[in-house]
Amino acid sequence: MKSEEFIEAVKDVVKNAAIEDVISNLKSPPGRRVRKAESERSEWYNRLKEDEKGNVNAVIESAVDEAIFGLLAVLDGARPICPAHNINKGELVLIYRDQQGDSVLNAPDKIGLHDLYNS
Repeated sequence: MKSEEFIEAVKDVVKNAAIEDVISNLKSPPGRRVRKAESERSEWYNRLKEDEKGNVNAVIESAVDEAIFGLLAVLDGARPICPAHNINKGELVLIYRDQQGDSVLNAPDKIGLHDLYNS
């Protein structure tokens, strides 16, 4: 798997699914014992006009995009997770393994995953 293929999979399997799930849960919270806060949010959402729902959905999409971008930036080392004063800095290596071998998806000499995500 190449980095570009990984990013396309993330967009399909993670991004799109997360957006759809959040909107679906807003419309109709799942489960037999829905928490009061979720029920109230659902009632609020369902009372909105269609253009207002569109704005809420756009905010949900932006939040999902920012979260994924941030995680990819961490995997790339562009957003460090170790304190700045920590002298024992490590690196995160994301490997895809299949029958043909290993592929490093976040190789430092290639374009970053977070950059690919936003391209």
